[in-house]
Parts: sequence; structure tokens; C-alpha cells
Amino acid sequence: MNKTKTPRRRRSREFVVQALYQSAINHTPAPEIAANIRASRDFVQADADLFTQIFFGAHQNRANYDNLLAPLIERDLKTVNPIEKSVLLMAVYELKEMPQTPYPVIINEAIEVTKTFGGTDSHRFVNGILDKLAVSLRPHEIKRAPST
Repeated sequence: MNKTKTPRRRRSREFVVQALYQSAINHTPAPEIAANIRASRDFVQADADLFTQIFFGAHQNRANYDNLLAPLIERDLKTVNPIEKSVLLMAVYELKEMPQTPYPVIINEAIEVTKTFGGTDSHRFVNGILDKLAVSLRPHEIKRAPST
């Protein structure tokens, strides 16, 4: 079996999605969820600082991010699959709070994490929403991007 190693930053994002999913489903306090995630034997493969920053940032700003996402989704946000919603929250945090990370990287990472955890076409849904969101959150960066 040829198993490629997942990059540390992507592994961190996978753990962020797992943590956000747990917080949405179980309503467990964020510090307890983070401690449980960090206790995973696979957590050594992740960037702990990135995990902490994104998870707590997305978790604390969930309501604000829901308000950004709701107009972009053609159905009630409450009906969005919790995995997809967790990926979207993670990506919104990165788009808003981490300008040092180029928006195409954020969107690509969200798509790849969605492919890992989501349903068959979930990544298409996530991609469409994040493309729309990037236009409003990173307009200057998008104007500089070369057209394809």
C-alpha cells in the first residue's frame, strides 16, 4: 500500500474540522474538545499552534461566520451537513483572520478536507460557497490574481 504523508498544516485542518463537528454535535466545551483532540496519537502529525488558532477562532466566532455564510447558501444554514458546516467555518476563519495565507490555498485545503470527511459531492458545495465568500472577504487579493 502506497500511503502518502498528509502535510502538517492539512492534518491540523482535519483536526479542526473534527473539533468543530464535535462542538456542533455534542455541545462539549471547546477546551475539553481541544484536549481530547490533542490527546490523539496522530496529533503529533499536526501543527498544534495552527490547530489551536483556527479551532478556537472559528468556534468563538461561529455566530458571526454563520451570518456571513447564510446569504450565500440557498437553503437554511441549519440544514447544511455538519461536516460541510465545520469546513466552512474553518475556511471563513482563515479567510477573515489569516491574510498571510493566500485565499486559493485556503479554498483548496477546505476542498481536500471535505473530500476526506464529506459526502461524494460535498467538496463542490464547499468550493462554490467559498468562491463567493472570497470575493467579499478578499476583494483586493482576487483583483491581483491572474485570470485563467
